[in-house]
Amino acid sequence: MPVFDLSLVPLRELNSALHNIAAGANDMNFEVINPRGSHSVAVGIDAAVTVDVRGSVGYYCAGMNDGGEITVHGSAGPGVAENMMSGKVVIEGDASQYAGATGRGGLLVIKGNAASRCGISMKGIDIVVHGNIGHMSAFMGQSGHLVVLGDAGDALGDSLYEAKLFVRGSVKSLGADCIEKELRAEHIAKLAELLEKAGVVGVKPEEFKRYGSARKLYNFNIDNADAY
Repeated sequence: MPVFDLSLVPLRELNSALHNIAAGANDMNFEVINPRGSHSVAVGIDAAVTVDVRGSVGYYCAGMNDGGEITVHGSAGPGVAENMMSGKVVIEGDASQYAGATGRGGLLVIKGNAASRCGISMKGIDIVVHGNIGHMSAFMGQSGHLVVLGDAGDALGDSLYEAKLFVRGSVKSLGADCIEKELRAEHIAKLAELLEKAGVVGVKPEEFKRYGSARKLYNFNIDNADAY
């Protein structure tokens, strides 16, 4: 297993190795030690590799991930998993603001708390936060799921499109055009699937409330969403 010690080698060397994996390569598991809050760790992955980062990272870790499985054994700065396409990113600690921003697919799991604007402009990503989230989360969320086991801050789902939000704890306030909606059988089934994938045990999907768009602020027809 390749091991990159970021106290000894430049970050560019790690990301270059992750971007230049030969077809049929056997070394698909990477370990990163001494990240020391480095920015842009393990960005732009487009292969089914696993990366374990042993420590906390700075800005934009795992950005644009497409197929990799990245675990940060620590906390992450702003923009973790930004614009993720597919794969899985797990943050064992806390995440700073705009985690999962503009994400188009894949699963982001934050085992601690997430700061403000978690899931801003999400476009298909699934985000599961074991703790709490800050204000303006899922702002302009277009599609995907945001699942929060703790509490949500002010203006949850402000200007929301069709992303689905599930919160188990309290919500300080709802943003413009975001309303509480019925938790139906199909939502319970999806919640159960996401909780299992995120390693959540002892929590029932029925304990959550669902929030979504009142559809009063935007002008496109949801039946034609694939055409936009």
